[in-house]
Amino acid sequence: MRKEIVMPKIGLDMEEGVITEWKKQVGDRVEEGDVLCEIETDKAVTNVESAVSGVLVEIVAQEGDSVEITKTIAWVDADE
Repeated sequence: MRKEIVMPKIGLDMEEGVITEWKKQVGDRVEEGDVLCEIETDKAVTNVESAVSGVLVEIVAQEGDSVEITKTIAWVDADE
């Protein structure tokens, strides 16, 4: 089943983040807790971890893209 990975809200004032680097690529196996990408906010640079185990099947937001919180950045075909 495909599971959505969204831009997390980190801090009360955060409205969006910028994808600075993808650590995983489409087709890569990911485990829950693996770092998928790095994002930058106006206050910090942080990692986005996978909430599920499976295969990264789609990257929606590319490096350099500014994405609003809770918007989809990738999809993982999760293990059942």
